[in-house]
Amino acid sequence: MGLFKDRILQFIEHENISIREFERKCGFSNGYFNKIKDFSATKVEEIAKVFPNLNYVWVLTGETCMLNSDMAQPIETRPRVPLTAAAGSLSGDSIGVTLEQCEQMPLIHQIPYYDFTMFIKGDSMSPRFESGDEIACRHIDQSRFIQWGKVHVLDTTQGFVIKRVYEDGNKIRCVSYNPDYSDFSIPKEDILSMSLVVGVVSIMEM
Repeated sequence: MGLFKDRILQFIEHENISIREFERKCGFSNGYFNKIKDFSATKVEEIAKVFPNLNYVWVLTGETCMLNSDMAQPIETRPRVPLTAAAGSLSGDSIGVTLEQCEQMPLIHQIPYYDFTMFIKGDSMSPRFESGDEIACRHIDQSRFIQWGKVHVLDTTQGFVIKRVYEDGNKIRCVSYNPDYSDFSIPKEDILSMSLVVGVVSIMEM
């Protein structure tokens, strides 16, 4: 029996179907499987289209896995920025973090699309956000897509800050949830980038 044919037979046995059922699904005549010496690469490709779970490469080479579903799927990740967003005043943390310096964390599919996560420190955004929460953020074009009144992370010349933001002429006004904290404004030229907060993972005590 040919190498391709032998591996396809293994697949047929794994699927727990008869050779006749295999022939019928592939559109082959009755007895075709036993008549041929081996399948061509083109026929293998046609068979793989009928059985999407069959790994075409495995049939041709014997390498990797028989089933596509058994192949290791890459885990999608997002960077966790190793700085904190100050939920109070400007943090003073220096900028200049590259993706290579960020820990890559598995993507949280329950949260809307986001570009990175980072931790919060301070209580000015309590009770909506607590110190120690990890927030998920999406980069925005601050010249066009600022959602006024929504919570954003501002990457400024003095560090990261998390606040509700409002238009304030040539500045952006930053507003806390905690009434103990006063509003303040940051000149737009001091803001390096802005990101919309789209989700949070709260740290809960057991």
